[in-house]
Amino acid sequence: MRSSNTFGLHFVLRPTPKTAHAIYVRIVVNGTRCELALKQAIGKKDWNTDKGAARPTTPALKKLNSHLEEVRAKIVSHYQQLNLADEYLTAEMVKNSYLGKTASGEEKMTLNRLVARHNEMQGKTLERGTMKNYKSTAIYLRNYMMSKYDAGDIYLKDLSHQFITGFEFYIRNNPLRTGDPCTNNGTMKHLERLKKMVNWAHANEWIDKNPFAAFKLRLKRHEMEFLDKDELARVEARDLENPMLRRVRDLFIFSCYTGLAYIDLVSLKPSNILAGADGMQWIKTSRKKTEIPINVPLLRPAVAILEKFRADENAEKWGSLFPRVSNQEMNRSLKLIGEICKIKKRLTFHLARHTFATTVTLLNGVPIETISKLLGHTKLATTMIYAHVAQSKIGLDMTLLQTKLDKV
Repeated sequence: MRSSNTFGLHFVLRPTPKTAHAIYVRIVVNGTRCELALKQAIGKKDWNTDKGAARPTTPALKKLNSHLEEVRAKIVSHYQQLNLADEYLTAEMVKNSYLGKTASGEEKMTLNRLVARHNEMQGKTLERGTMKNYKSTAIYLRNYMMSKYDAGDIYLKDLSHQFITGFEFYIRNNPLRTGDPCTNNGTMKHLERLKKMVNWAHANEWIDKNPFAAFKLRLKRHEMEFLDKDELARVEARDLENPMLRRVRDLFIFSCYTGLAYIDLVSLKPSNILAGADGMQWIKTSRKKTEIPINVPLLRPAVAILEKFRADENAEKWGSLFPRVSNQEMNRSLKLIGEICKIKKRLTFHLARHTFATTVTLLNGVPIETISKLLGHTKLATTMIYAHVAQSKIGLDMTLLQTKLDKV
C-alpha cells in the first residue's frame, strides 16, 4: 500500500553581499525541508513575497516567472515519480532526483556524462583519428537531445530502442555541414560508436538493460577497389621527376607488397626487420589500430624499396625506416601519380592494402587464411572485405579443378 506523503514547494529570497537577493526554491516533504539555489537574483522591491514570484512589471521579470514555473513543474514531476515508487519520501530525496543524483548524493549517469567520461578515459588510448570520430558522434547526440529534450540530456535508464531509431533518423536528416548528408554507412558508424559506449555503461552496471539488444546495424558492403596487375606495373615503372612524387610512389608500392597501413609503415624501426630461418627478411610489428601482431615476409620489390630508403643520405634524421609525409601531401601526390599513370581509380593507402590482398596474394594462389594473418585480422570475415574473389581468380580456380578432374 502506497505511503501517504505530504508535499509543498515555494520560492523565497535570501540576502547576498550584493544589492540583489538570491532566489531559492524551498521543498517541504513529510515535515522535512531543504532549499536549493536557482542561480537567479532579483531586487527585493521586484519580489512578491506572498506569491513567491516576481512582480511582472517588465519583460525580464515575466521571463523570470516563466523560468520559475518551469522549475516548479520539473520538481513536482520528480516528486510524483518518486511517490509512485511506494516509499516514504524526504525533501532531500526530491531535491537529489531533480539534480540528477542518487539517494547517496552521487550524480545519476546521463548520456552526456557517459560520452564525456568515455572520451576522457579513452582519449589517452585511442588514436587521434578515432577520437575525432567519437567527438563527431558526441556533437550529433548533443544536437539530437537538444532538439528532443528540454534538458538536452537523458538518463541512461531512459534509453530505449525508440531513442536509437530516432537518433538514426536525426543523423540522416540533419548533417553537421550543410549539403554534406551522412551516408548510410556513416550513420551506422555513429550508431556503432554509441553502441560501444552503451555496452561499456552496461558492463559497468550504470544501466540495467541494453537498448541495443533489439537493434541491428545495417552496414552496406561496398566493393573495395584495387590495382590490377597491369595498373600496379604501370605505377612501378613510371619515371617520376618530382622527388616527393617518387617518395610517395615508393611508399605506396611498399604497401602494395606488404599490406601495411600508412601509420604502420612509417612507424617501422630497423629493429622491426628480422632475418628469418627461410632466408627472407621479415617485418615483425603490431598494427597501431588494433595492436594485433603482424609478421610479413618481404617480397623482392619491397626489399628493393627498403634498401633504397636505407641508402638515403637523410635516413638517420627520420628516426625510422621511412620518412613521414603529411596526409595533405600524401593525398595530393597520390592523386597526381594516378593522373600521370592514367589510372582512373583513386589512389589511397587503403587501395594499396587492398591490392596486396588481391592482386599480389589472392590472385597468386595465397590461401585466404594466410592473407588474414598477413593483414593482422582476427576474423576471416574481415579479410573477405579486402580480398575480393576476382573473375580471373574464379577462372584460375576452375581451370585447376578441371585439370584435377581430367586426371581422375
